[in-house]
Amino acid sequence: MSTHFTSPRDNEPRRRGSVELRRGQAGIQMADQRLLDSGTPSAFVHSDPWRVMRIQSEFVEGFGALADLGPAISVFGSARTKPGTPFYELGVEIGRRLAQSGVAVITGGGPGSMEAANRGAVEGGGVSVGLGIELPFEQGMNEWVDLGINFRYFFARKTMFVKYAQGFVVLPGGLGTLDELFEAMVLVQTHKVTSFPIVLVGVEFWSPMIDWIRETLVKDGMVSPQDLNLIQLVDDPEDAVCRVLHGVRLADSDQRPE
Repeated sequence: MSTHFTSPRDNEPRRRGSVELRRGQAGIQMADQRLLDSGTPSAFVHSDPWRVMRIQSEFVEGFGALADLGPAISVFGSARTKPGTPFYELGVEIGRRLAQSGVAVITGGGPGSMEAANRGAVEGGGVSVGLGIELPFEQGMNEWVDLGINFRYFFARKTMFVKYAQGFVVLPGGLGTLDELFEAMVLVQTHKVTSFPIVLVGVEFWSPMIDWIRETLVKDGMVSPQDLNLIQLVDDPEDAVCRVLHGVRLADSDQRPE
């Protein structure tokens, strides 16, 4: 059996940014050469390093736009809720009451319950924020959004919902609403966020889910009984706003030094 020995020169490293490469890994094109090569195909804008830059830009834009927002509550609910229906009017009333309490309203910026909460915030004289997402089937920002930011990536958008809100109000909704709800519960359960009130509005709508959690997940030991204390269930919009703001004030008082 013959053995291939590399020359000392084969071991000389080449560098690509902070990455050091030798031997077969070292056959690379220099970054400046790729940048200045006018014949470079456009495929590079779909590469992972380029995506990292886009992701970073979404965080920078979001942080910059929302840094001075002040106290805010995120309101979730279905994009399919029709104007004039009870759930839509519930969203309008909740948004209005939050705004009248001096709290900004953050939604996903779309139609349905999101539009309702944004509309209520405007009618209540408050700040109406929409965090939109690039989807193939949504119509863009609703007309009641005063401050709107569009995102490509769900995880960047989700960070803004939690980072710049002190609590969640969750109206009846589908998979997207459930996704936001359970992620918020996990963040509170794991102490990634502290004392973050989550209020579900619509007793009849949400009760079967709560019963399933209690009768299946708790019973089988998948979650602890106290995990159900992470959420509050109400019907009345005034009660919903009072509970979420009460939770925020309790959190604020707990974090103040004695």
